[in-house]
Amino acid sequence: MKKEPWEKIRVIGGDVIRCGATKTTKGINFTFQVKEKRPDTLLLYLKGDKEPKWEVDLSKAAVMGNLLAIEVQGISKEEYEYHYACERQILLDPCAKKITGNRCGFGAEDYDWRGDKKPNIPYQDACMYSLHVRGFTMNKGAKVRHSGTFLGLLEKAKYIKNLGFNQVKLMPVYEFFEQLEDGQKVDKRYVDIMAAAPKKKNFWGYGAGYYYALKNSYAATTDVTREFKDMVKALHKNGIEVILEMFFTTDIDYRTAVDCLLYWSREYRVDGFWLGGNQNLANALAREPLFTRTKILGEYFPKEEIYKKKTLPKVKNLGEYNDGYKMDIRRFLKGEAHQLETFAYRTRRNPEYCGVINYIADNNGFTLMDMVSYDEKHNEENEEQNHDGTSYNESWNCGVEGPTRKKKILDLRYRQMKNALTILFLSAGTPMLMAGDECGNTQAGNNNAYCQDNEVGWVDWIQTRRNKEILEFVKGMLAFRKKHQILRMAEELQIRDTLSCGYPDLSYHGDRAWYGESQNGKRHLGILYCGKYAKEECFIYAAYNSHWTEQEFALPQLPEKMKWYIAIDTEIGIYEDGKELLLEEIKQFKVKGRTTIVLIAIL
Repeated sequence: MKKEPWEKIRVIGGDVIRCGATKTTKGINFTFQVKEKRPDTLLLYLKGDKEPKWEVDLSKAAVMGNLLAIEVQGISKEEYEYHYACERQILLDPCAKKITGNRCGFGAEDYDWRGDKKPNIPYQDACMYSLHVRGFTMNKGAKVRHSGTFLGLLEKAKYIKNLGFNQVKLMPVYEFFEQLEDGQKVDKRYVDIMAAAPKKKNFWGYGAGYYYALKNSYAATTDVTREFKDMVKALHKNGIEVILEMFFTTDIDYRTAVDCLLYWSREYRVDGFWLGGNQNLANALAREPLFTRTKILGEYFPKEEIYKKKTLPKVKNLGEYNDGYKMDIRRFLKGEAHQLETFAYRTRRNPEYCGVINYIADNNGFTLMDMVSYDEKHNEENEEQNHDGTSYNESWNCGVEGPTRKKKILDLRYRQMKNALTILFLSAGTPMLMAGDECGNTQAGNNNAYCQDNEVGWVDWIQTRRNKEILEFVKGMLAFRKKHQILRMAEELQIRDTLSCGYPDLSYHGDRAWYGESQNGKRHLGILYCGKYAKEECFIYAAYNSHWTEQEFALPQLPEKMKWYIAIDTEIGIYEDGKELLLEEIKQFKVKGRTTIVLIAIL
């Protein structure tokens, strides 16, 4: 091992402004943020070597606050790997661009992005598909060559596109800690035992990690960066945006978070980020001018705090992502009382300052199938005595807990799922579906599969054959939404006749036309959309009945020569274009219990 003086390299104080290891004109700048242990040495390895080539004393490092920086001239990132040490214990660089075992790597080599174009999809036109890279294709029914990897996801790109989705949201793909109490990996040449004891597997990836580095185990090839970039480029080519989940722990400072998001935006050309773990940090990043053209999703963005009295952005980049919509819609689906006003609000909500991500199921809770199959969580396999996971799921098992062969129960479950999907895809905002819900994926009642890297936590593609009608229904609803602009407007509908055409853009109906009653006993509501406000000569009338008995809906009078046709019936399915079922000349019609019927009138 060589120490100073050196013949071919030179060490000087570095630039503390740069995070991690970055290339300079003469070598590489290393910046380390001291939190608990201060490194005393930087060790540099030629790739493939077991012993360090150089051992750099950090006493010469430039220091500012809790940052120390040193520049090593005369080395290249193509040849070397590195890590720090404190009293012979290894410290990995938290801002390393690559992690391989107990070594840190540098930024990726040049990549040909020619021909790549970001889709830049407005929130109202986006349809999001949320997935876990590994869990998405590990099941043998996925029928991919590269299970559980970025390439495996890429093999499913056409499937996602053909369903009608144009966004994928990926659960953490950075190098997160799976089984260690802290982030320290150690070299046995320095310490004989692991610095932390093994614990239950962190399958989802939420928590601390190396936020700049791609997760090597998600790669099918030896070049994880190229594989990920190939995936992003191919998804973009298919018109699909890529949103990354970044779970920043409370010890991550604003400066590091900004630098991290910039790195992923520039290096990997991702389209946006879901920010979890630290809402204060998310609110701060929402005000960052660097990201006004980048989608930023968070639990809640306070309008007054972020924009104050300033002009609202011309392009919405913020997106609200929380369980509010999910829980309210589930209550309506169950048939709870006093839900109609909230239901109407949730389905039309479309704030002027941010997008809204609507979903009825996500990884944090029951799947869509489990929502209609279980009243209670069943998390025993997590080995926490079923104490983990929320106990408030607003679910309903339709009469039997868990699996059943009773046709009446199964028919009701399918209808309830289709009711949920109809509400979701007719609501304003961005609809989000969790991967596998389109094929009836179940986690056997586990509503917190964070540690289940197995058949419980993976998408069960075998269910597709059994639940083909749900798959086709999802595909049909996405096509219906895409066809009708009135369902995906940029601004919230005003429930007023601003065109003086005799019809408001949005209106509510019940037993009587133009009267959407919301008294205690009412559990049905008709919503009329006037297509003129989207320059379409059509009307869409969605009749939602969450009551367990048949209910009557009044129909508003149509302009001359227009007639009502049934386009969607959750008991039957979605009618093909041009083959919708004509309704007779009637002013009222009946909808069976726990059923949704969508009518359409086209000039």
